[in-house]
Amino acid sequence: MESLKFHFTPVDAARPNAVNPHAQPTTDRPEAVAMLREALGDGVTGDETYAGETTVFVAKGRIAEALQRLHADGYSYLADLGGLDRFTEDDRYEVFYNVCDLHRGRRLRVKTRVDESDLHLPSATGVYRSANWFEREVFDMFGLVFDGHEDLRRMFMPEDFQYYPLRKEFPLLGIPGSLPLPGRLPGEDLSYDPFPAASSPTPKSFQEPEVSGE
Repeated sequence: MESLKFHFTPVDAARPNAVNPHAQPTTDRPEAVAMLREALGDGVTGDETYAGETTVFVAKGRIAEALQRLHADGYSYLADLGGLDRFTEDDRYEVFYNVCDLHRGRRLRVKTRVDESDLHLPSATGVYRSANWFEREVFDMFGLVFDGHEDLRRMFMPEDFQYYPLRKEFPLLGIPGSLPLPGRLPGEDLSYDPFPAASSPTPKSFQEPEVSGE
């Protein structure tokens, strides 16, 4: 049997001092980092600039204060908030906040990290009302708890679902028996198989039973 051939895209050599032609001045915000460092001190744990985009890291206990400072400085719009699982021993989870100053054309990414031993962090809803559903989605998918959120409940999964689908240990095909799913054909009972096509072939259209109309 012949092995499959894999074709790899060549990687350019690193060019650390090269100018990125796609960088936008709206995202290069060293003055915002300086403002936060002056206001929060060691509450700012780091910053980095990649492809012309500034990211500032803030200790999770100070994240609400950092966002309040940015809001007062003109970053009045929270465009996005989300989470990710870094799958590391320490500070496993990360929450990012993309804030915008629509009047002066400025954008900044703020990140905070959450250790698996303490999944709580302050809610941003007191600063940005748009954080409401964003935080509910992160809670639903990762299990992070936003203290101070007025209505923190699951958004997509049932309230009694015991797992968090975007954690790295969650199986790609789901967990059998964890969630009742509708049948593939009309009239079929609920199924607890998250991927029925893996265990039985999908009926062709001409094999489907007739359904009488009302």
